[in-house]
Amino acid sequence: MENQEYSVGLDIGTTKIVAIVGRRNAHGKIEVLGVGKAKSLGVHKGIVNNISQTINSIKAAVSEAQSSAGVPIRKVTVGIAGKHIRSLQHSDYIMREHPDKFITDDDIEALKDQVKKLVMLPGEEIIHVLPQEYKVDSEGEIQEPVGMHGKRLEANFHVVVGQMGSIRNIARCVREAGLEMEALTLEPLASSEAVLTKEEKEAGVAIVDIGGGTTDIAIFKDNIIRHTCVIPYGGGIITEDIKEGCSIIEKHAEQLKVKFGSAVPELEKDSTFVTIPGLHGRPDKEISLKTLAQIINARVEEILEMVNTELKAYGAFEQKKKLIAGIVLTGGGSNLKHLRQLANYTTGFDSRIGFANEYIANDKNQYLKGPEFATSIGLLMESLKIRDKKQIIETEEPVKEEPVKTEAIVTQAETVQPVQPAAVVQEQSAVSEQQENRRAKLTFGQSLMEKVKKFFEEVE
Repeated sequence: MENQEYSVGLDIGTTKIVAIVGRRNAHGKIEVLGVGKAKSLGVHKGIVNNISQTINSIKAAVSEAQSSAGVPIRKVTVGIAGKHIRSLQHSDYIMREHPDKFITDDDIEALKDQVKKLVMLPGEEIIHVLPQEYKVDSEGEIQEPVGMHGKRLEANFHVVVGQMGSIRNIARCVREAGLEMEALTLEPLASSEAVLTKEEKEAGVAIVDIGGGTTDIAIFKDNIIRHTCVIPYGGGIITEDIKEGCSIIEKHAEQLKVKFGSAVPELEKDSTFVTIPGLHGRPDKEISLKTLAQIINARVEEILEMVNTELKAYGAFEQKKKLIAGIVLTGGGSNLKHLRQLANYTTGFDSRIGFANEYIANDKNQYLKGPEFATSIGLLMESLKIRDKKQIIETEEPVKEEPVKTEAIVTQAETVQPVQPAAVVQEQSAVSEQQENRRAKLTFGQSLMEKVKKFFEEVE
């Protein structure tokens, strides 16, 4: 199987690392070829804090994915999260040299490139430049300006920023695991690709991805990304609370949370107990499920209050910005029993659990249905998009090169050149320039990777 036929998403999480290999079938659905999963040992709250352990975990997940898919894995699209991530709103514009010509993708890229030159705080790097509404001359609220005429092209942007050190650490782990990073994507954006519908993004929706170390939020309205943020708390801190509150080891605390945990204490009975085996001959412990739910509820309410704060910061309670589709809960933490009911009560919005296998064609045993796979499937979808763009450029290029060959034949025959070939030559140079622009037009995640690669080359 050729490498171009499939793509790979790599989710480097706090509790687990997942690699998913997939391709598009004839109907446009995603066919998963293989999945690899390994325990994440070197990541804390979305940030790499042990390089060697993270490399080993990545290798284990990729090795399992390669074995199940039967194909070699070389390039991966990687997700990034962590408490160092922040976002901001920014408006910018360019003045076009030829307003008589219609606006092209090159003009939009030029505008994005200008935004990427923003001065950030020391050690910070722009990860994403996401356009919202455009304005052409005096005409505003334009979602797609390509094909329009105008002198001044302006846009509002949602800019996602992260610490360069954290980005370099992820890049190093991926590189030393024997892989090439083709793009870097913010994890809540990847999760939203996997679990949200176009109707929800149009109506207004907030995706809340509760992972092991962080809770990632992305808000959409009118099909446009409006707000993103990362809360530095996730399922891991709930496990810590159970461990401290019940005086048990972490392994038993995690098992209690997963099998018997509930977010609403009032729905649990006082008379129901779970027995935890004692350590090294010590007596067994009996823990009330209501007590367990009370411990979990205190922390989950705190996380949901932080989500509420972010919704208020966006203005989700205003009539114009109201999220009609409410909240979509995903990530491993959303498996917690009665979480949806608590989210409804705390935020005032209707919520649902976002399952990740809606776009998967061959998940007959429902293995990938779990919301914990939302980010990795979203990263796979992003990788497939990048591959599709490359294929479109490659198929277009041979057609554009035909005038060049014709001109070469005329020159060799040494015929008298009329006035027309000059125009052909001019057109040829324009086409060549357009091809070069296409080749150079990478996603910002890819261009960021080029910067990281150059940094490592300079260090070596």
